[in-house]
Amino acid sequence: MRTSADKPPVHEVSGAALAFFLWFVTFYLGGPNFWLKITLSSLALAVYASWRGALEQNVLSFDLKAIGQGVVAAAALYAIFWAGGEISSFVLPFAGSQIADIYGKGPGFPRPVVFFLLLVVTGPCEELFWRGFLQKGLMDRYGRWAGFVLTTAVYSLVHLWSFNFMLVCAALVAGAFWGFLYMRLGRLDVVIVSHALWSSVIFAVFPVA
Repeated sequence: MRTSADKPPVHEVSGAALAFFLWFVTFYLGGPNFWLKITLSSLALAVYASWRGALEQNVLSFDLKAIGQGVVAAAALYAIFWAGGEISSFVLPFAGSQIADIYGKGPGFPRPVVFFLLLVVTGPCEELFWRGFLQKGLMDRYGRWAGFVLTTAVYSLVHLWSFNFMLVCAALVAGAFWGFLYMRLGRLDVVIVSHALWSSVIFAVFPVA
């Protein structure tokens, strides 16, 4: 009898390939419609994840405990990024310009619109795909730690299309943070709250640069 580890991870590989393509369109092609493209790309990933059963396989109650844990996690990650931004700007001569480039994407988009899209669409949709579908599938197939490491690696690698070292590092840190949170708690709703709050605040309310 074949176990899930014996079967080729067709759906996971297809999903990762889709993410690489969508992040290529979003980051490499650039343009003033960055926030619109990242929103549509995240939606496409969420549709794929839903098609592959991510909604049925994850806890999404959004009770007070989950919301509270998500808020605390978002605050902790913001503190990590604030400290990381201060240290990297001191140690790496190019860090400041690359961080500024990240915040310079999508010029002309009003911050309230960016805040809304990140909070309501992009953050939740990304987590449904990256943790709720890809990490869940890889953990079920190869074990918790292997699934966590593989997903974190892919999440950071798709950001290579930005050709921005600081953004790739940021994706690695954030991906590892949310991936560990998901692996530890087994609840996608906590991670969704954390990602949605963190991204909307750090990009549209209190930037770290």
